Amino acid sequence: MRDTPDINTLPGLLLDWYDVHAREMPWRVGPAQRKAGILPDPYRIWMSEIMLQQTTVATVRDYFQRFVTRWPTVRDLAAAQDADVMGEWAGLGYYARARNLLKCARAVVDEHGGVFPADHDALLKLPGIGPYTAAAVSSIAFDLPHTVLDGNVERVMARLYDIHTPLPAAKPLLMAQAQALTPAQRPGDYAQAVMDLGATICSPKSPACGICPWRDPCAARDAGTQNVLPKKTPKKPKPVRHGTVYLAQRDDGAWMLETRPEKGLLGGMLGWPGSDWLDISEPLPEGTPPLKADWQTLAGEVRHTFTHFHLILTVKLAKVPNNTAGSFVTRAQFRPSDLPTVMRKAYDLSQT
Repeated sequence: MRDTPDINTLPGLLLDWYDVHAREMPWRVGPAQRKAGILPDPYRIWMSEIMLQQTTVATVRDYFQRFVTRWPTVRDLAAAQDADVMGEWAGLGYYARARNLLKCARAVVDEHGGVFPADHDALLKLPGIGPYTAAAVSSIAFDLPHTVLDGNVERVMARLYDIHTPLPAAKPLLMAQAQALTPAQRPGDYAQAVMDLGATICSPKSPACGICPWRDPCAARDAGTQNVLPKKTPKKPKPVRHGTVYLAQRDDGAWMLETRPEKGLLGGMLGWPGSDWLDISEPLPEGTPPLKADWQTLAGEVRHTFTHFHLILTVKLAKVPNNTAGSFVTRAQFRPSDLPTVMRKAYDLSQT
């Protein structure tokens, strides 16, 4: 018969494993450091959690290092130019996060004297901080017993208790199980431990059950269902939208660019002028060119996937005289890396 430790035993088993196997992260204070009295920096924890939303650790590492090198404190970030922050964020995706990053930093400075509040409810009132981020900052930065439920934790809970209700309907049940396990002692380390467990051992495919600290009490392992959990409700196919972008370059190498509206996709980011993105392909939505020129349609197309739709862009290119009026960025100031990924793809196509 499967050995099932009581609910008070499970956190200790996991923390013992974490003390040995904790992943090293540039924003993390490891268990040995924490026991030595070194405390996490709430600013770094908050920034990492915002960056990690729907983004992998491998992708976030370099972005995080660049941000905290350039803006080492929340006051530094609050004083930054919007365009500089958006440029550093380019390529990380989900650009509303970057806008909220600035709003939150400025709110922390203006409303809390540049110190993140060690209070879950106060954190929830800050721009861009929802229940998940508030719980993560509360537990990891301030060692408060709040429960973090990300995709890794959902997977661990579904398997530990052999829960077959598909996501997202299962979320309340998974949260209840996760909350019941959150310990009063070392809740910050525990939150990171359970996320590490999901990321490194209880992985989506081929979980390494043989070396899992919860292998004995795991109900899914006992039932042989770990490879099919968590179950998910099938997603509807994403629609395909189409549009056109216009890349105008002066003879001196300057490019015509625009700052997109604050609201909406890629809000506040640099981009190429273009049409709306519509769910039709015939006739192709071309919009109005930003200026009169000999526009040439490039061979190939830009394909990019957003959260809710696929996008296909036609790219038109024109060379224009140096005296052409408009919002141009000089060759020396233009950095393709400042463009969001879909716009950089259009630039890359123009260079082939």
